[in-house]
Amino acid sequence: MELVDILRRAVELGGSDIFVVPGSSVMVKVDNNMVPLTQEKLLPKDTEALVGCMYEIARRDYNLLERDGDDDFSFAILDVSRFRCNAYKQRGTVAAICRIVNFELPNASELQIPSLVMELSKLRSGMVLVTGPAGSGKSTTLACIVDKINAERQAHIVTIEDPIEYLHRHNKSLVSQREVPNDAATFSRALRAALRQAPDVIMLGEMRDLDTIRTAITAAETGHLLLSSLHTIGAAKTVDRVIDTFPAEQQAQIRVQLSMVLKAVVSQRLIPTIDGHRVAVFEVMTVNPAIQNMIRDGRTHQIDNVIFGGSDKSMISMDAELQKMVREGKITRENALLYAANPDTLSKRI
Repeated sequence: MELVDILRRAVELGGSDIFVVPGSSVMVKVDNNMVPLTQEKLLPKDTEALVGCMYEIARRDYNLLERDGDDDFSFAILDVSRFRCNAYKQRGTVAAICRIVNFELPNASELQIPSLVMELSKLRSGMVLVTGPAGSGKSTTLACIVDKINAERQAHIVTIEDPIEYLHRHNKSLVSQREVPNDAATFSRALRAALRQAPDVIMLGEMRDLDTIRTAITAAETGHLLLSSLHTIGAAKTVDRVIDTFPAEQQAQIRVQLSMVLKAVVSQRLIPTIDGHRVAVFEVMTVNPAIQNMIRDGRTHQIDNVIFGGSDKSMISMDAELQKMVREGKITRENALLYAANPDTLSKRI
């Protein structure tokens, strides 16, 4: 079976990820179920041929994989889809996982992204972080926010991604999209360069290291709106993760800076539904004076109580959303407790 036929079939099935691993059929994940795309199990030479074909389509140097042992890249096939791939070596063989990314930009209402999240597009400065585990839809949420800014404001938007997932056409805004490492060597280098490109909005695919996080905070301090993501769950853990990246002697100062520039943290998870699909559940923390004080004073453990209390209508508690979905019959009680931040408290409320 040819690579293009495999990819086309995966898209037709509504898959999210394609797995090309020696010793197994080519598999696609559809609503959390693994579906085989080939009858025969792949030999090492088969996976090498399929991965090599991906590199040909992407016009990328296969030696990058040979040199580093893993490689991130993306490519598109006309009338099929875009694909974000990670190729890697394992036990002396080659394998790859490809995420299916639609050509069309995602629709926020169809994805049930709360209006509170989309309203963050109106911010003119500061930092907004979208967090969650891998595969939870962070890039999709960021793309929706960028698309809303693009449709409503006259601005220069610079995106820095590895790799580029969604292509944004110029609308009311101008959109410059840079890919690491094709267009820039590193995230931190691209981010420093972006500050000299008269940006109004910077979308940083991921804050991966100390240098990038430090530059991102500087960008948010100097009047830009900076959007980015982190692999964390919950607002409090996100704040702690950013601060803990810095050396101990710098953390007090970073707490002060972060309390001033952080505007919101959006955390999201994809939860299996009763009818066999998945639904996104969101937590939104907007930084008010009380949250600012907690960040500055190192009392981040109190943040969850503020969000879960429900008194501030500019915030959404994930546990409250899970409770609501159980009552509406969308998800099971067991799954709600599995993904809850405070399972014991939620168990009593359900």
